Amino acid sequence: MGNPEKAPAIPGTQLIQRIALLLRVLALHNRTGARLVELCRDTGLERSTVHRVLQGLIAEGMVVQEHRSKLYRLGPAVYELGLAAAPRAQLRDLCQPMLMAVAEQTGDTVFLSERVGFDGVCLDRKDGSYPIKAFVLEPGRRRPLSVGCGNLSMLSAMADDEVERICRANATRVAERYPRLTPEVLGERIAATRRQGYAYTEVLETVGVSSVGICIRDAARRPIAALSVSSITARLSGPRVVETVAFLQEAVREIETRLPEMASETPRR
Repeated sequence: MGNPEKAPAIPGTQLIQRIALLLRVLALHNRTGARLVELCRDTGLERSTVHRVLQGLIAEGMVVQEHRSKLYRLGPAVYELGLAAAPRAQLRDLCQPMLMAVAEQTGDTVFLSERVGFDGVCLDRKDGSYPIKAFVLEPGRRRPLSVGCGNLSMLSAMADDEVERICRANATRVAERYPRLTPEVLGERIAATRRQGYAYTEVLETVGVSSVGICIRDAARRPIAALSVSSITARLSGPRVVETVAFLQEAVREIETRLPEMASETPRR
């Protein structure tokens, strides 16, 4: 998987950054659990360091280890902190009915992502009835705004100078983790998204899976979030893309009509 995105080191905060990094990696693996060797690989930290930090987090209830499998997962204390930190009106709560509707209409996996600075964060996922699932993203997964269909739909809706600023800030991370996503390829994807009114891409991390996404705008028409659908490429192609886009457009329109209700309550990050 490689190292997840992280901020530059600040003197005196190395331990805090290691804890935050480890928690983010655990969040990526939380559905299946993670072994110690996987956590070392994905954080780039020494085994002894990871083990020591894990033991401290277990003592605080922020990580749990299953007795038989030895797999690590996020603990109940993280959930409690998340509840305390959540704004009174959450985008995730507002969008849930529309996510469920699109999952039922398409039978595929639907994702809600939100812009946070130069990145997009997956807030929620709903699975449709189609037996082959496209687990492209886990809730909590953070990626540069140029990576992923939902993120691409948000990025493409921004002004050129903002796009340039974001891509410049993310250039090193994208080059290291997604070498196929060159500036030329990204430029073509942005142009196609603007031309079509929606993003459609093959998933970089999963062969044979494609996604289609549409951005969600606030009252000032700024892209703040996105809905996307992922499925195997053989299924999400041709007329089904057009059909899926129509379902997403209907859902996004409904979400945008409800956004003013929470605008004054949700803090900008």
